[in-house]
Amino acid sequence: MRQIEALSAISKSGAGRGSVRFGLVFAVFLFGAGFGAFAYRVATTWSVSATVAPQAESGPQLIRQGERIVIAEGSPLRSDLTIDVVAQKEIERNLVLPAAVEADPARLVKVLPPLSGRVMQLKVQLGEQVEEGNPLLVFDSPDLLTAYADYDRAKVVLALALKNRNRLRELARTGGAASKDQQQAETDYVTAEVELQRTESRLKQIGVDPETTNKSRTVTIAAPISGSVIDLAAAPGAYWNDTTAPLMTVADLSSIWVTANVPEKDTSLVSKGQNADVVLAAYPRETLKGQVLFVSNVLDPDTRRTKVRIAFHNLGARLKPGMFANVTFFAPKQLVPIVPTTALVLKDDVNQVFVEVAPWTFEARPVEVGFQQGDLAIIQSGVKTGDRVVVKGGVLLND
Repeated sequence: MRQIEALSAISKSGAGRGSVRFGLVFAVFLFGAGFGAFAYRVATTWSVSATVAPQAESGPQLIRQGERIVIAEGSPLRSDLTIDVVAQKEIERNLVLPAAVEADPARLVKVLPPLSGRVMQLKVQLGEQVEEGNPLLVFDSPDLLTAYADYDRAKVVLALALKNRNRLRELARTGGAASKDQQQAETDYVTAEVELQRTESRLKQIGVDPETTNKSRTVTIAAPISGSVIDLAAAPGAYWNDTTAPLMTVADLSSIWVTANVPEKDTSLVSKGQNADVVLAAYPRETLKGQVLFVSNVLDPDTRRTKVRIAFHNLGARLKPGMFANVTFFAPKQLVPIVPTTALVLKDDVNQVFVEVAPWTFEARPVEVGFQQGDLAIIQSGVKTGDRVVVKGGVLLND
């Protein structure tokens, strides 16, 4: 109003009519702008109050009743949750595991020296094929002469014991020998006979003829089986004092094993006679078809794995011990309960799902997941087929 009076004074003082009109228009504009701002603030405040007031009166979105969670009627959470039924599906799980080629232990022999001595001559080389009975090396040992001497002495002692026994038997018929002497003679004969058998067996074990006339210090060690020399530790001139250390290893590789280590949790998926495919790193374009020959009854305590072996005929010795491979085990189909992986909620390193126990009432249950296949989780325990669970938005119910 003061602005209008000032403009009127200017008009009275003789200012031009154009200036007066401009001042009046400007004053009206300012007045209208101030009133509009005031009206906007009032309208905005009313609108916010009207929006907040209903939310304050709506109450909590969910209610916890012990272990149960109730979604209140009218809560916006109801539109954020998707509930579905635990379904049952026929699943075929193919288990793919790394493996290695191994020689069949029943066809592998470590050649040990029968006595201590010195390697005089080596008859084979590493990797060479040998037949059963072929000479492997010539061994020189003073202990061989001792074994011959023990055998000869045992023969002499047995002959004397036999004569003494027969003599006392004759005297016993005429009453000229005591029973004690006769019994001692019988005992001495049996002892001498056993000693002769022992020394004879010892020479045969070494690999020589006890009755040979050429009692040399050398012995030729022959191949115990037909196969390939896969390990060689001896060399000409080497002294061998440890009779438990192998000179070489001979293996029959006509049949080999492919061995895989199956994790403990997957042991139930593998059984004897089950079909399996093997792909070797050396021959990536070939797939070998086989069957499980052996599933170990013992679990390795360190790796928590079970050994599973598949046998193959090794024509041409293409499969060599130490090669790496991948084995695919085809497990039988089975009906199992499944849920989408989105239904799983992790809490304290435990998978759980929210089960609807009443309309819009849920309960958290821990579940054991066998494995995942795509976006599906196979449940081993915790829920059963037909249970209604939250498959989407369950994280909103988690603590």
